[in-house]
Amino acid sequence: MQGVQLVWLKRDLRVHDHAPLAAAARCGPVLLVHIVEPGLWQQPDMATQHWAFMRESLAELQQQLQHSGLPHAGVHLIVGETLAALQALHRSVGLAGLHAHEETGNDWTDARDRAVRRWARLHGIPLHEQPQFGVVRGLRDRDQWLAARQQRMRAPQAPWPPPGLCFAPWPLRAAPGLDPVAWWCRDDGNLHPGPWPDASALGLTQIDPPERQRGGRQAALATLDSFLHQRAAHYRGGLSSPLTAPSACSRLSPYLAYGVLSLREVVQATERRLQELSHLPADQARPLRSGLSAFMSRLYWHCHFIQKLESEPQLQWRNLHRGYDGLREPEWDEQRFAALRDGRTGWPLVDACVAMLRQTGWLNFRMRAMLVSVAAYPLWLHWREVGLWLAQLFLDYEPGIHWPQMQMQSGTTGINATRVYNPVKQAMDHDPQGRFVRTWCPMLRQVPDSWLLEPWRMPPSVQRSCGVIVGRDWPAPPVELQAALQQAKARLHAWRRQPGMQAEARVVAQRHGSRRGMPGARQRDPNTGLETTAHRRPAASRPGPRQLSFDW
Repeated sequence: MQGVQLVWLKRDLRVHDHAPLAAAARCGPVLLVHIVEPGLWQQPDMATQHWAFMRESLAELQQQLQHSGLPHAGVHLIVGETLAALQALHRSVGLAGLHAHEETGNDWTDARDRAVRRWARLHGIPLHEQPQFGVVRGLRDRDQWLAARQQRMRAPQAPWPPPGLCFAPWPLRAAPGLDPVAWWCRDDGNLHPGPWPDASALGLTQIDPPERQRGGRQAALATLDSFLHQRAAHYRGGLSSPLTAPSACSRLSPYLAYGVLSLREVVQATERRLQELSHLPADQARPLRSGLSAFMSRLYWHCHFIQKLESEPQLQWRNLHRGYDGLREPEWDEQRFAALRDGRTGWPLVDACVAMLRQTGWLNFRMRAMLVSVAAYPLWLHWREVGLWLAQLFLDYEPGIHWPQMQMQSGTTGINATRVYNPVKQAMDHDPQGRFVRTWCPMLRQVPDSWLLEPWRMPPSVQRSCGVIVGRDWPAPPVELQAALQQAKARLHAWRRQPGMQAEARVVAQRHGSRRGMPGARQRDPNTGLETTAHRRPAASRPGPRQLSFDW
């Protein structure tokens, strides 16, 4: 009999288009396992909502497999550190192969994966890691990235069920009446039956927004379908405002972050929908075509950013451009950070965004960028602690997107234009009637429109008449906004003029920066130093769009 092939689910909670599962099925009977690692869940970028979403997705996957009609089908949950879990399984069934997707995660998962590779070599167990997304492990030349990404997205999806799939029986018995059952790896090195862990068992922070998206493939497919057939028509015009973005944006990010959907199936479903629209009258199809085309470019950016962390894992904890070391670190202000974290900066749009995140676990990209900009410039906070806080608040936290974005919006990449979002101007542009602010900051509902976006400027008589006393009922901003913005920009620009900064920036650009030519990409004029937008189409000899810029 062929040996057991272990398929290790990480942030790929599906069986559809699952290359490791298809490869394992060709080699022998399969065990499908997800390991709940206490060490991972105790990391400072993890929160209850992340585990709750994964648990919902795993529960639905388990139900799907149990109704598949395949003998012994199921996903088995093990609670314990990975090496101990693998050792216990190897002792029980004799593993003949280990199959998993590559993961571009945080420091902890990177170290964990290296340890698993060493363990597999030591025990003579073949380890097969398959690419996830359009990220190329060991990429030497950034110019080669796009072609590899294109090839992967165009490849056929791995079928479900894969040919020859046979599930191996689970070697252990659970206690009667225990459903669902998890297998806890105890100090004796054996697996013992018990309940699925809750957040408290994993020591997680109690961040679980009541209105967050729920996990599972059925919700993911419904979200994808509604976007492709209806909501994408409002994508271009609606993605920037926090009022319209919740329905205009795809809302697929958590399902991609945890692998409930594969990126390839989303790309190919979007391409099919665009092809269908090409047969409809132009006026009827134009809004959807426009939205879906913009969405496809965002899917390129998804992989483009994760590739940065894959190529340089250190950027999640140190400045990408090392010349910015020391810019903000010595001046950390805990009180300013607390004001941001607690949603009491006194800048209404900022505090409304924090309130929405706490309630829903989601915020549109422009408002995320604004939060980071406010932290980095008027509050002058280093991006690392702010990034850990936001990682816990974002249900769709994807390390490979999150950390490059934190640095880019904070101005420490060395190759991007300074991104300073004035929260008052952003409110005027994207919430001019104050509907978003009044929804999430109910204390301000009685404030007159003329003072709503800058309540600290209200005369005392207006404060008394509307019942909002600044400093008592509504917080006063921790700094004077315009002065703090001007000072921050001046400090950053002066820092950039130091000797050696441009030379290091060129190194960063070669390693991570843009490859010009895609319509809409940002370009820097070599004579003026100003950024402009490219409008020319890619060369016909190149398949698809040229590589995207570093900008997002």
